[in-house]
Amino acid sequence: MKYSKYSAIVIGSGLSGLYSALKIEQQAKLDDGILLVTKSKLGESNSYYAQGGMVGVLKENKKDSTASHISDTIKAGAGLSELNTVKFISENSDKVIKDLLNFGVEFDRDENGNFTFTLEAAHSVRRVLHSGGDATGRMVTTALRDAVSENSNIDIYEETTAVELLVDEANECKGVIVFNNLTGEYEVIYSSAVILATGGIGQLYKYTTNPSGATGDGMALAFNAGAVMQDMEFVQFHPTALAIDGDENRFLISEAVRGEGAKLVDKSGVEFMHKYDERCELAPRDIVTRAIYNEMLKNHTDNVYLNATCIDSEKLAKRFPTISKKCLENGIDISKDFIPVAPAAHYMMGGIKTNVEGETSIKGLYAIGEVSSTGLHGGNRLASNSLLECVVCAYEVANYLKTLSLSAPKQINETIKSIIEKYSEDIYLEEIDVTLMKAKLQNIMWHGAGVYRSQETLENALKELDELKTGFHRSYKCISKEEYEFRNMLAVAEMVIMSALKRKESRGAHCRTDFQDRNEKGVHTCLTRTSLEDSKKILKSQSVVNISESSGSDFETAV
Repeated sequence: MKYSKYSAIVIGSGLSGLYSALKIEQQAKLDDGILLVTKSKLGESNSYYAQGGMVGVLKENKKDSTASHISDTIKAGAGLSELNTVKFISENSDKVIKDLLNFGVEFDRDENGNFTFTLEAAHSVRRVLHSGGDATGRMVTTALRDAVSENSNIDIYEETTAVELLVDEANECKGVIVFNNLTGEYEVIYSSAVILATGGIGQLYKYTTNPSGATGDGMALAFNAGAVMQDMEFVQFHPTALAIDGDENRFLISEAVRGEGAKLVDKSGVEFMHKYDERCELAPRDIVTRAIYNEMLKNHTDNVYLNATCIDSEKLAKRFPTISKKCLENGIDISKDFIPVAPAAHYMMGGIKTNVEGETSIKGLYAIGEVSSTGLHGGNRLASNSLLECVVCAYEVANYLKTLSLSAPKQINETIKSIIEKYSEDIYLEEIDVTLMKAKLQNIMWHGAGVYRSQETLENALKELDELKTGFHRSYKCISKEEYEFRNMLAVAEMVIMSALKRKESRGAHCRTDFQDRNEKGVHTCLTRTSLEDSKKILKSQSVVNISESSGSDFETAV
């Protein structure tokens, strides 16, 4: 086994990972250097596929203000957004977005060189920056990827999977063990700062807009190491994914299309959103998603349609070139034809509990981007706030780390040595074909913990998940990237189910058919590995666990 050391390690190469690596290298004193680890190719991430854009409360946008953005975010957050976090991220958006320009990032401008803004659901004004029309994620991520590649002070490990954090009995992270996907070799990397930027969990669901790598790796790593997780029941389902199968994920039809005037209709072209919300197509995502899902159930169809033919064809082609091309490849001319759409798992509002500097409950371990739960999104993320959170928190973690002495640990205790020994053991493992098991898990989550949940569906999902786990004979060491991903998916799926069982109300993206009202007081659902196991024991001994009995425990903290 190889051993190495770095002052800081960034795990993940999406927007938050790339930007944090650049800012840490730029700002912090790194005697032992900085390493960026990605389990695929540099830049492959959820961020890359983001279409709509990035919220920017810019000073030159006179129609906007931080007060307006804060209000919109909190309204969308269904009573769970943290005011101080929302305020901080909004107020720092102008500074951080202008800083991105220094790394080659560009946003679309008009003929006078001014930024152009679009409108998305639940925003009161146009404030969403975009790049390449509808290719914001690709354009921004590519610019930062190139900047990282050209930075000689940042070492890069591609095709490398992080498999376990090195956390000692004092609850301090001292590094990570990684697995080379191509050679099958392990490496122990010591560091005093490990930054998780591993993205979301969309691949836990049968239908998702997320790429194949969105398997909840960072959440599972932190959870297994003892970190506090927050609001794991809040999975956002995007209302409009292209309802055509064939790939591992469904193509996203950006909310910005509705922002420009497209209407949701049935197969006959009849609009229906007015029946559900006065804001119609521009209502928050949870409302639009459930409206579409209800229409599908009522009419026994697999999708509804998005009618963009009401938008000028030249504007459509210029503003949404990526969407136009993808639809045309599937025989759909969006200037003339309805687009078949249906909900799909899109974004994880919950995650590792952190502050805006990325600090977790484990010293030396940080989390930024979708893997974290800062309190910005609450129970229902406001459109295009995700990319903003990525860059502001990446900026802040670098700003915080520059105040610390970042030198690799010089002494390793017995606790960490015992972790390393597990992966040093030469044991025979017969390869498991996880493709079928993964499909079963995705089906379990879609039907049991999807757009709608209930005590019955969640308990059945937990039972089926336990049965699936018995066929996966791995407690820690695996023999492929795919096995490690599935190990992580099992852990995160259990967190989502258990947190959803605990929240006996409907709030934001979490909709319980057996508890349709919202509780008067908003609370966060927090869990650790220990509290989850304790709750599973209670659940097995009682058919129903009353959330009020858990008040004040690891599971709940009042907003």
